[in-house]
Amino acid sequence: MTLGVAISVKSCLGVTPISSIPYTMTVVTGMDLGIATMLFSVAVVLLQIVMLRKDYKVINLLQIPIGVVFGLFMTACGKLMTFFPDPSDMVLKFMIMLFSTVLVALGVFLYVPTGFIPLAPEGFLVAASKLTKIKFGTVKVICDVAMVIVSLITCLIAIHSPGSVGIGTVAAALLVGTEVKMLTKWLGKKRDSFIGIGQKTK
Repeated sequence: MTLGVAISVKSCLGVTPISSIPYTMTVVTGMDLGIATMLFSVAVVLLQIVMLRKDYKVINLLQIPIGVVFGLFMTACGKLMTFFPDPSDMVLKFMIMLFSTVLVALGVFLYVPTGFIPLAPEGFLVAASKLTKIKFGTVKVICDVAMVIVSLITCLIAIHSPGSVGIGTVAAALLVGTEVKMLTKWLGKKRDSFIGIGQKTK
């Protein structure tokens, strides 16, 4: 997933929604994207606690150290991308952006159903899905669009430009959740059989 986010940054069309707010923090303040991701993870964990209250499981506090590891990988993948030239052709940029959404969707598809402690943003989606009784894939599309809107408004106010948000961000906001649904439909049973949960996660 961190590689997918780093590639979305490289596309120069805007980052994927999962990192739109952390990247907005980077654009506005100049802090490293990995550090911004760590701070965002802590904030989202606190939000989960407020949402779920007594139903919140203490073990989910492990989302914080996992968020730290994710942030470190984000920084590493970002440095890896510096070895590649920035794409100049719009078609190539769009293809790179599309590839990044597939990587992010694949990551969500593989690890969320395992029951392993999720990343804080995905943990928030699971909590929101539980509270609203709406399918996870649908909740992801809604939340992705909401994060893009928040990022866009913040950038317009703070730096008077779209900043971290671009056509690629908008496309990814709609594509990642849809791709998760498609992967679940096509490969969900095989995935569930492999990890031994016995039923398809919706």
